[in-house]
Amino acid sequence: MSRPAGNTRLKAARLAAGYNSQQALADAITKAALTLGIRGLAVGVRQVRRWESSTPPWPQPDVHRVLTHLLSQSMEDLGFTPPWGSSRPQRSTGRDNTPRASLSGARLASVPAQRGAATQPATVGRDFGAITRSHRHLYWSVAPAVLHPAVLEHARLGCALLPETANPARQTLAAALAESYLLAGRIEFFDLRQPERASETLLRALQAAGEADDPLLGAAILAHMAFIPGWADDREAAIERMTAARTYARRGTTSAEFWAWLDAVEAECETRCGDPHTALRLIRRAEDTLSAGSEHATPEWLDWFSHVRLSAFKGNTQLKAGHLPQARQTLHGVLDDLPPESDKQRTVVLGDLAAVEAADGRPEEACRYAIQALDQLAITWYATGMDRAREVRRTLAPWQNEQCVRDLDDRLYDWGTTVSALQR
Repeated sequence: MSRPAGNTRLKAARLAAGYNSQQALADAITKAALTLGIRGLAVGVRQVRRWESSTPPWPQPDVHRVLTHLLSQSMEDLGFTPPWGSSRPQRSTGRDNTPRASLSGARLASVPAQRGAATQPATVGRDFGAITRSHRHLYWSVAPAVLHPAVLEHARLGCALLPETANPARQTLAAALAESYLLAGRIEFFDLRQPERASETLLRALQAAGEADDPLLGAAILAHMAFIPGWADDREAAIERMTAARTYARRGTTSAEFWAWLDAVEAECETRCGDPHTALRLIRRAEDTLSAGSEHATPEWLDWFSHVRLSAFKGNTQLKAGHLPQARQTLHGVLDDLPPESDKQRTVVLGDLAAVEAADGRPEEACRYAIQALDQLAITWYATGMDRAREVRRTLAPWQNEQCVRDLDDRLYDWGTTVSALQR
């Protein structure tokens, strides 16, 4: 019996690039990752062997980036099939004579053209969605590094089920899949501080929302994608994505809370790009929108925003605008009103309060709030909260010989915090 040829495309590309063995390619990937600024990535020969098998698994985004850099070909040209389906027509092979349905753009996999009936029951979308909702609830209490792999595996299951599911269950499944990828992207961006990886994951979320034809999910995903350039001081790209998000929102039955959240996202992008005064106008509009209300209900998956969260946006923006008394008052109100399950947000608010006190020349108060934030981070890790604590420490440089700042350094750089931060 002849052995399967395996992934001959990758093998040919490897040899053409001068890597005569699988070990040579593995070593080159590990080395190139460092030159591309990707730390902690190591690939072994067993992984390369799996990629050159007849059923190569889709690599993680960082590996994807390094492979295409080294071999100068796209992933599909290297013989990989993305989990959301190929964007090009597939030729039939001896192993499977069923023609593959070609896809429009980069959409998720469609139901194969010549399949007579769906193999999944009508309940599959609802069943898949129940797990998606559970992951959404777990986000507020489970460590991100623990939850993230489970969410991604669940999303991969959704990708496998989608071609086997007929409407209306298929639309329900696609919407839950979009939520799963959105949650994974939120974890990557806010909790793990991996913006490039989050960008790819959120693109998959948008593709799934398109399959579900859910404009509000599409708007939420695009607004999250605006955070990425917004935090990188790329205002033009952030505003372009916010324009797209608002366009999608107009196509749905959009609640006042959803419109207010879009204003809050744009306000944070403006603040990050150095225009807190425009941001404050957007926040005032969001407050007016919430006060006016609307007859439309907010989607249950929009569980990351509320009136108190808007106030947290406002306090940070007042801080950046130099309105220190107003920022102090706003942030104290947020601390009083935050629900018990909002520990991640609490670390951010404590960091902002520390920044207010540092900007007001009160290092002891600044250190007290920063240490409270670190105490909470030891319980509930949140990379965005740690970023706030580090920013505060940098602003305390004029008082670095004061005992309170040395005490903060002892806490900021103790064994647990240092190892935890570097691991993540």
